[in-house]
Amino acid sequence: MSGTTGYDYATMTISDDVVEQAEQCLRSMEAALAEAGCTVAEVVRVRYLLPDRADLEPCWPVLRRCFGDVRPAATMLVCGLADPRMKIEIEVYAQRSAG
Repeated sequence: MSGTTGYDYATMTISDDVVEQAEQCLRSMEAALAEAGCTVAEVVRVRYLLPDRADLEPCWPVLRRCFGDVRPAATMLVCGLADPRMKIEIEVYAQRSAG
């Protein structure tokens, strides 16, 4: 799953706060995973894309809380995003458990 940003499609808004954007990214991610029949526990890789590397630190507690004991391979990239209001984008790869 890629292109998960802090944009809230329910309210058609995006927060100015990077932590709130990270929280929205994770809500959207969890909803998309559920649609695919997966959970956060099945995430094997995550990529964090941020225009400002300093924004990862305030987001880290939110990200750790979401992933808990799950330890996916992770990469953080500093790059421009499609909209200047976007402060974080999260991509995840999940492998659905057999069953």
